[in-house]
Amino acid sequence: MRYLADILTLTRLILSLILIAISFTGGTPEQAFIIFLTAELTDTFDGTCARKWPFPKDKTPKYRKYAAQFDIVSDVLLAAGQVLFCALRVNWIVGLIVILYYTVICGSLELILYGKLFGHPDNCTKNSLTARNFPLAKKIVLARRYLYTICLGVVNAVILFATNWPDPVKYGLFAFGCSIFVFIWFFLRQRRKNVSRDAVDIEQKLTKASKKPAPTQQRRK
Repeated sequence: MRYLADILTLTRLILSLILIAISFTGGTPEQAFIIFLTAELTDTFDGTCARKWPFPKDKTPKYRKYAAQFDIVSDVLLAAGQVLFCALRVNWIVGLIVILYYTVICGSLELILYGKLFGHPDNCTKNSLTARNFPLAKKIVLARRYLYTICLGVVNAVILFATNWPDPVKYGLFAFGCSIFVFIWFFLRQRRKNVSRDAVDIEQKLTKASKKPAPTQQRRK
């Protein structure tokens, strides 16, 4: 069971690559939607499995050192695959708008927040917004997550209604997706204090530093 989280992450990575492949080879909206939904289910449970069945410290595989990076890469490829499928196979206007948002706006925010592309608070530069004004950086990260979720929801809705499934199935899945979105929305609101899982140490250090009394200046004799 200790390997279940890694298997789920690897499965999501493989499904993401398949989704990207069918975007170029002529997959159907039904295939894209099912692949994305299955991959999202693996994303839902891999973290839970990793916490429930952790490796002992003396038996942790070497590749687990990069587990967070593998998880991020699989998430990025999954979102990219779904947006790419929408742009190439369903609605190029919606796909292009979301692609521009992800590349231009999110890329610019990465540089502002962390001082580098694909950065994180645990390795941000000294001149980054995270290091200079952490509370503001948290608010921006949270807003970006909201917009990211909305964009991905729109893309999936466009692909869903492009399928040949009966209308009751489409509207039922759409209603289910909206309920999940509402849950995620309120769930994220409750994670404001820990909006970025990699920023905990930095936030604690900044909090301790702000609580320290300012050093008194020694009088010149």
